[in-house]
Amino acid sequence: MLLAIAVMSSGCTTSEPEMEEMEETEHMDEMDEMEEMDIVDTAVNAGSFNTLVQAVQAAGLEETLRSEGPFTVFAPTDDAFAALPEGTLEELLADEEALAAVLTYHVVAGEVMAADVAGLESAETVQGESVTFDTTDGVMVNDANVIRADIMASNGVIHVIDKVILPPSMM
Repeated sequence: MLLAIAVMSSGCTTSEPEMEEMEETEHMDEMDEMEEMDIVDTAVNAGSFNTLVQAVQAAGLEETLRSEGPFTVFAPTDDAFAALPEGTLEELLADEEALAAVLTYHVVAGEVMAADVAGLESAETVQGESVTFDTTDGVMVNDANVIRADIMASNGVIHVIDKVILPPSMM
């Protein structure tokens, strides 16, 4: 950014490829900054995980997801939480134990990248039950679609999913 300002103020012109390179460099800097944030800060910074962050805090899991890890989080968006049947989110928020079970079902210990999922049928979650993977048509975790993968954080990786997944024991 400073380079672009310096070039403009010096009266020099910048070619289109040079501008694209500067924009790409700025984007890479933003990605590096994201990698320096833990999973919670990365989710907060993204802006589309407000409900997830609220639930993590309500369940007392924030400190855990800020710890060293590494963790793999299958993170439902705000829209995914909004799609839950009416009253479900409120019931979960009122029951810390059930909320923690649902949230830890979205977390796998270790760092599982998108490329790793192709070779896996399932993975055990922190909650203790397993999630299944299907890579037939895109990537699915149970019945949720992965809509964005491999968002790196300092203590793991986030994969964005379009649905809140529930442990089989709660269904």
